[in-house]
Amino acid sequence: MANLSITASQVSAGSGASETSAIASVAITAGQAVYLTATGQLALADANVSAVEAAAAGIATSTASGAGQRVFYVTEGPVTLGAGAAPAAGQPYVVSATAGAICPDADITSTQYYRPLCTGIGNNQVFVSIPSFTPVVHA
Repeated sequence: MANLSITASQVSAGSGASETSAIASVAITAGQAVYLTATGQLALADANVSAVEAAAAGIATSTASGAGQRVFYVTEGPVTLGAGAAPAAGQPYVVSATAGAICPDADITSTQYYRPLCTGIGNNQVFVSIPSFTPVVHA
């Protein structure tokens, strides 16, 4: 399988989603997995770097063209990712080894950090649910 092909213009928080915001430390596109840096800014989550960077805080629902801009993101609840993403209902998705990307959990290898992020719920949506554990290298 591969990373979800997200259409940024179609990304939106679903009804009842918990959405918050923070200042971006890098350019962020709607639909990307994000984490909070030590300074409280948002950056792109990445399973290939460290447990800190794999510890996603949610999925961005707005876009920042660069550092210093406010970005909204869903920490729990439904998010529409667009027709191109087509997440499979019941499929667990995780932080990818590509910065900001989201992939099926089976795509994580033994050298990457495993961090559940969401589950497919149909209608081009996922349900974000961030676990409380620290990401670990996948066995």
